[in-house]
Amino acid sequence: MKKLPDRKLLALLAAIILTTGCSTSAQPQDTPPGEVVLKVGDQKGGAKSLLTAAGLLNDFPHKIEWSTFTSGPPLLEAASAGAIDIGGVGNTPPIFAAAANAKIAVVGSSRGNVESDAILVPANSSLRTVADLKGKNIAVAKGSSAHGQILTTLRAAGLTTKDVTLNFLQPADAYGAFTQGKVDAWATWDPYTAQAEKEAGARVLADGKGTANGYGFQVAGKKALEDKGKVAAIKEYLIRYYKAQKWADEHRDEWAKAWSAETGLKYEVARAAVERGGDLPVKLDDAVIRSEQELADAFTEDKTLPGKVDFGKFVDTRFQGDLT
Repeated sequence: MKKLPDRKLLALLAAIILTTGCSTSAQPQDTPPGEVVLKVGDQKGGAKSLLTAAGLLNDFPHKIEWSTFTSGPPLLEAASAGAIDIGGVGNTPPIFAAAANAKIAVVGSSRGNVESDAILVPANSSLRTVADLKGKNIAVAKGSSAHGQILTTLRAAGLTTKDVTLNFLQPADAYGAFTQGKVDAWATWDPYTAQAEKEAGARVLADGKGTANGYGFQVAGKKALEDKGKVAAIKEYLIRYYKAQKWADEHRDEWAKAWSAETGLKYEVARAAVERGGDLPVKLDDAVIRSEQELADAFTEDKTLPGKVDFGKFVDTRFQGDLT
């Protein structure tokens, strides 16, 4: 008969297992304040341009690493993967990210004009109404705010995305396809709307009035939100970002000039986009969540998304007290 281990040996083994288990399940350490590097995802003429123009970037208490993305969906993929900590997107990318169970959370919200959320056609196009889009080719960035805009605009006209052919192209490629006549229409947002109008003579077939909610979001990665050092940097970033939005609204010409210089856009393009009115901060509350849930449900009903998305599960309101 084999000799059973004595109590001391069993206690030692238990201690080893317990210690090993604790070490593997331990939470990641918080980044010390002096070592925090905030990784921010940005888009053309976005947060970096805005904060710089408003004079709110030079004395930011932490180092910032900027990464530029063509639209919201790839930005949120990076946030979910931990490649960036936070970034700004339109109303639709968080819905697609939530549908993919991405490791992200909406942490701030703003609302802007919906006239810049436009479906554009060439000046000489025979298309005059949304109903005329049936059977046509439309360029749009998949999962972008423009994707939401084309969905809701078609629904308002009694159509679905199955009644048209969506060509999923990022803005630069979509602009090329649009100007070369390879697509019949282009769903996009500013500054691309203003650029197409001013430089390519594009005509607005429909904008977001009555269909779009106009929301934009700051979205953080879950990994960053679990790091107290990063959380402090995110809070400071949000405070400054929304302060910069207010500055831009009150200094439109100055902002247009700075935006033009930063992005290489022609001044008249930047000015046209700015004059439509920029985003301004709004409280991330039940009304915002409800509006986004309605948009998410519309994508589900359209069968663009495979199942129901609970948008509220991807919202973190911890910063709202500091932003009001």
